Amino acid sequence: MPYPQLPTPEEQLAEAKKLLSLPTIVVICGSTRFMTEMNEADLRETEAGRIVVKPGCDMKSPNRLWSDPDEAEALKIRLDDLHRAKIRLADEVLVVGDYIGDSTRAEVAYARSLGKPVRFTHPEVDPGTD
Repeated sequence: MPYPQLPTPEEQLAEAKKLLSLPTIVVICGSTRFMTEMNEADLRETEAGRIVVKPGCDMKSPNRLWSDPDEAEALKIRLDDLHRAKIRLADEVLVVGDYIGDSTRAEVAYARSLGKPVRFTHPEVDPGTD
């Protein structure tokens, strides 16, 4: 006699979002050189009734939190892990900007591996499914 299949954590999260009647959650991805564009996208997505999560730090701008190179490298690793968690939480991904570097390319691949829909403000930079 087969045992009932337990729901995956992802299925449990999706069900919890439904039970809580949460709006669509969008994670914004892209190079932090596009922080101004990310803020504009946040405004548009919020106005459309979506919950928005996005990068919280622009490590390209000077700040005492990442002034030490060793601490900056450790912080970058933690921030990358945190952003992948945001991708797992989100219902969809919005990639901002007309350039995609290695980090954003990896985020897009990760999101697609999870079955998340990915939108682009500049569709011509979509790296495809590779």
